[in-house]
Amino acid sequence: MKRFRVEPGSKVDLRKFKPDSTKGFKGGKKEAERLIPDLCKRLDAVQEAMWAEHKHRVLIVLQGIDTSGKDGTIRHVFQNVNPLGVRAVGFRVPTEEEREHDFLWRVHSKVPGAGEIVIFNRSHYEQLLPVRVLKLEPPEVWHRHFDQINDFERLLAETGTTVLKFFLHISKEEQKRRLQDRLDDPAKQWKFRKGDLVDRAHWDEYMKAYEDILGRTSQKWAPWYVVPSDKKWFRNLLVAKVLVETMEDLGIQSPQAEEDLKGIVID
Repeated sequence: MKRFRVEPGSKVDLRKFKPDSTKGFKGGKKEAERLIPDLCKRLDAVQEAMWAEHKHRVLIVLQGIDTSGKDGTIRHVFQNVNPLGVRAVGFRVPTEEEREHDFLWRVHSKVPGAGEIVIFNRSHYEQLLPVRVLKLEPPEVWHRHFDQINDFERLLAETGTTVLKFFLHISKEEQKRRLQDRLDDPAKQWKFRKGDLVDRAHWDEYMKAYEDILGRTSQKWAPWYVVPSDKKWFRNLLVAKVLVETMEDLGIQSPQAEEDLKGIVID
C-alpha cells in the first residue's frame, strides 16, 4: 500500500504512476476476485463494531476524472456493509444558497458523525479543479484553497475523524473506451453528458491540477493514495485493502454487554 501513498510535500508526476499497474500484487483478476469478498466481510465486521462503539469517524474521499470509477468503487467495496452508519455523498454544482457561503460550508455538514463512515463522491477538491482549469476563479483565490483545505482536514483529524483520500487514476485511452461504451449502450446513455467532452479537452490541465492537489494536500493526518484504475478489479482491491487495514488499526472495540445478563431466559 505504501507505494501508492503520496508522501507529504512531495512533487507528484502522474506520468510515473501507470494507470494499468498492478505493481506489488502477484495475482491476477481471479485472485483479486477471490480476495475482495473476504476484505468486504472484514469491512462489515469492523464497521459494525465502529457503529456500536460510536466513537471513531471515517471520511473517504474519492476523486478522479470522469469515468474513473467512483460509483463502481462504492458499489463493490461497500457491498456487504450495513447501511446503518454508512453514507455516500455526491457534490454537484453548488446551489444558489451554497454559493452564498464559503466553499467548505456545504461540505462540513456532510462529514461523518460518531460511528459513521462517509464516502465523498467528488468533494471539496472540486474547488481546485474546474474553477482552476476553466478559469472560474482567479489564481489568487484558488491558490488560497490549498491551505484552507489542509486546515479543514486537520480540524477533522484532531476531532476524531480518520481521513483517507483516493485519486482514481485512469489513462486517457481508457476514458475514451468507457465514454464510448456509455454512448453505445442505451442503458448507460444517461451517464453520458456532453460536458464530459469539454473536460476531456482539458485533460492535461486537469492532470496538472491533480498533481498539485496530491503534492500539496497529502498530509500524515489525511493521506492521498494514487490508485491505478484502468483495471477495475485492482482498483477495488487496493481501496478495500487500504480502508480495512486502516480501520482495523484504529483499535475499535464493540461495547461491553449490560451487566447481570447471566441466567436470563427468553420465554
